[in-house]
Amino acid sequence: MKAIALTSFGIPGTLEELEVPVPALTDTQVLVEMQASSINPADIQLRSGAILQSPMADKFPVQLPLILGIDVAGVVKEVGAKVSYFKPGDRVMGMVPMGSYMDYVAVEEDHLAVIPESLSFEEAGAAPTVALTAWQSLFEHGRLQPGQRILIQAGAGGVGHAAVQLAKQHGAYVIATAREHNHDFVKQLGADEVLDYTKVDFATQITEPVDLVLDSAKDTATFGTGLPGEIGEKNYSVIKDGGTYVSVVAFAIDQHPTVRGINTRFFQAIPNRSDFEAIVHHMQEGKLNIHIEETYPFTAEGLIQAYRKSEAQQKRGKVIISKNMR
Repeated sequence: MKAIALTSFGIPGTLEELEVPVPALTDTQVLVEMQASSINPADIQLRSGAILQSPMADKFPVQLPLILGIDVAGVVKEVGAKVSYFKPGDRVMGMVPMGSYMDYVAVEEDHLAVIPESLSFEEAGAAPTVALTAWQSLFEHGRLQPGQRILIQAGAGGVGHAAVQLAKQHGAYVIATAREHNHDFVKQLGADEVLDYTKVDFATQITEPVDLVLDSAKDTATFGTGLPGEIGEKNYSVIKDGGTYVSVVAFAIDQHPTVRGINTRFFQAIPNRSDFEAIVHHMQEGKLNIHIEETYPFTAEGLIQAYRKSEAQQKRGKVIISKNMR
């Protein structure tokens, strides 16, 4: 079967088409014929090799050639002996630890959810990682309540644009940061206020403290140390005493001294069918729309172009690859 693999670190031309065996299933896995997948920040950092020079390197023991990709949407072709929830022919979406850029992907049963005919594979392939991260950030770790105030950093990005919608649907007052050209986009998602962090000090613009900050903004200092950088320190300044700071970028935030009783948490999304089913329901009901900025074909050149687009600052939402794109 076809797979598209990283054969050397760096940018741009490091992805090649390879022939690899179809994965052998364990008893608890499902074989999915991939129809669509997407690009997430961890994929970009691995592709460039930057993550291997960071304190996170030990969490990514990699060997080339490396098949990237976390999200998958497609059709069930085969199920393991102990799989009871899915059957061949089911349309599904979900996540794998790594390696979705190939024709067939082995996925744990609990890391998938059935998708309705009303959702395209492209919509479903864009959703899993960013929607699950936003969902768990807000409701599991942030414990967001209706009427609370929340600051969402990088509101036009993958996680951010999903979080803006979910927080607003939940009855929160939503403040988001985004570049000026994305302000209308983020407001249409439901944000009550949008601040251009490149032109104003957002910390001085927020006059009433927020209950929760969700930070998915890129910060070079944070990536290098795992500790909150300049953006992170400003985040602390706008959170009320005893509030909550959830970061998906500051992996060492628990080592930061406690500030005014603020609860801090770094996490990475943990896939599970229950959360995925809730996300699918929200998408089906039109309460959550994952914005697809661009779609590229499932070829080596298509994936290279997709990564170039993902690495550009103009991107909104998600960039995906699809077998339906020629």
